[in-house]
Amino acid sequence: MSETLNFYCDESCHLLNDHQKVMTLGTVWCPMERRREISERLREIKARHGLPPAFEVKWGKVSPAKALFYQDWLDFFLDDDDLHFRAVVVPDKSVLNHDGFGQTHDDWYHKMYFVLLSVLLKPENRHRIYIDLKDTHSARKMTKLHEVLCNNAYDFDRKIIERVQVVASHESELVQLADLLVGAVSYANRDLSGNAGKEQLIARLKKRTNKHLTQTTLLKESKMNLLIWKGGEAGV
Repeated sequence: MSETLNFYCDESCHLLNDHQKVMTLGTVWCPMERRREISERLREIKARHGLPPAFEVKWGKVSPAKALFYQDWLDFFLDDDDLHFRAVVVPDKSVLNHDGFGQTHDDWYHKMYFVLLSVLLKPENRHRIYIDLKDTHSARKMTKLHEVLCNNAYDFDRKIIERVQVVASHESELVQLADLLVGAVSYANRDLSGNAGKEQLIARLKKRTNKHLTQTTLLKESKMNLLIWKGGEAGV
């Protein structure tokens, strides 16, 4: 039986010259029919902690003072069987050889989103992909990404991948959830420390998933799926 799946994507340190070695792309996905209920539950957690519905959850905001609130969001994700997460971690952007592969950094960026998403797209289902708005070029990048994904799936009438579009993170709790999880995976892989609230969340995520966050998981892992990417994989 086919279903429509919604994917909510975010990224960390994706620019070529941002002086950060590690790049992380991630997506949270769930059945389309549950998106509204899940968003409402996440807003209810905000309310329980005295936060307004418009409060934007971001990894960059995590602090010891709000650690319990972010822990409740994390636990909600882990406890809901319809919520899943996959991330691709690029350990060192500085060693990329774009010239050798005849590509620009934007070309490679599209390929990495392909690596992130292509293994999750099933021909029997329909898919809608939403990506956090990062810059003025986001809409153009999404048009190209939609083309690349559809061509790979022989989905020329776009019945498998119905849409790929940008969305503002403050308008979507599910994009905010993706930001939180991408941030945690990125923080762990950048070997950062010094923020007790973030370290507490990472420790809980590791314990509850039994994942190190710095190692590739089995491809069939559906709750917390991770790929630590090595140069040259998947032709990129």
